[in-house]
Amino acid sequence: MAPKKNKSFYVLMACAYIVGIEVFLRMNGGTFFYEAIKYLVIAFIMMGLISNSFSNQSLIFVLYILLLIPGIFVAVTEMGFQTDIRRAIAFNLSGPVCLGITAIFCYKRTITFKQIQNILLFLLLPIVSMTVYLVLYTPNLQEVVTGTESNFETSGGFGPNQVATVLGIGMFVLAVRFFISKETIFHRLFDLALLGILSFRAIITFSRGGVLTAIIMILSFIGLYYIKVNLKTKFRIKLSLIIFMIMILFTWIISSVQTGGFIDKRYANQDAAGRVKEDVSTGRSDLIAFEFAEFVDNPFLGIGVGKVKEVRLSETGVEAASHNEISRIVAEHGLLGVFAFLILLITPLIYRIKNKSNLFFYSFYIFWLLTINHSAMRIAAPAFIYGLCLLNIKYEESPVHRKSSIQNR
Repeated sequence: MAPKKNKSFYVLMACAYIVGIEVFLRMNGGTFFYEAIKYLVIAFIMMGLISNSFSNQSLIFVLYILLLIPGIFVAVTEMGFQTDIRRAIAFNLSGPVCLGITAIFCYKRTITFKQIQNILLFLLLPIVSMTVYLVLYTPNLQEVVTGTESNFETSGGFGPNQVATVLGIGMFVLAVRFFISKETIFHRLFDLALLGILSFRAIITFSRGGVLTAIIMILSFIGLYYIKVNLKTKFRIKLSLIIFMIMILFTWIISSVQTGGFIDKRYANQDAAGRVKEDVSTGRSDLIAFEFAEFVDNPFLGIGVGKVKEVRLSETGVEAASHNEISRIVAEHGLLGVFAFLILLITPLIYRIKNKSNLFFYSFYIFWLLTINHSAMRIAAPAFIYGLCLLNIKYEESPVHRKSSIQNR
């Protein structure tokens, strides 16, 4: 039987692996139902909560979950007969509930620096498997890349947004391994080469959100890491950064050549003919504006869980999702949704003021915040990684060669 102090680590490691494999299983029909991974994360976390104590201060996230409940009753009373109420509620609340349960478990929980590295490794491994599948599955790029829109052919036949998001996670983990690794040059170059492959696959999905989020995560980590270390390690970081930038430039050039220059136009917000698009959000700004308008019309309890698409269809004749969790939660839950989101937004920042031990805090927090703005919570990754930013990390050794402890700075 595992020692009690390691149970939290094993729970998080198991969750990391299934979060990493979620999109791969979805694109191959490998789950019993679409939201299975979120429920599995909740199940693992609940087992961890039963066998381990948790901080009383984490009950703020219980309040967050409770604030979402009235929206269910509004949905049940207001939804039309054509709507599958159970499915709509499960689809829209499984992610937020998964986040709340994970946050309760992770808040102020202590793990070692080595353990968080292993958790990230378990998050990475299934993403590498998915990348191999993408390489083998994708047809000739010159044949399938004919424009600047998100490309299902280069994403394994699945949603480019979700594929790019998890590939972005893989990019971040490999970048972290490259910069902090004490392994031989062979191991570091292997991580760098793998990073180049994942970056290439993420870029050619033509979904910008996951790639840009990964870049910001990596820069946030490097910046915080650089501040914390001594002069000798700072020099090593600078040298690694030069090599890293050369690899990124090389990857971009290959992506540009392989896509016939369409990827350059995509990131320049141009169409296939080179004309600049007026709406950089590819139409999502209108959808978000619609959801905020619904909040203004229904400010107290909102329009009900899962009802945004139904209302939009009835009023505009268009059934589309904004993929923005912020506008969705305020439209469907009203002021209660605003308070719920503020809990998620502010609580980690307050905790960070008191505890600066988590070297990955800003990267994890930024991933959650940016991802819910372009991909909502369709996958479990934002929920799980949000929880990781609430961890207290103990540095048993001196993993970053610092003169003073990270935890006390």
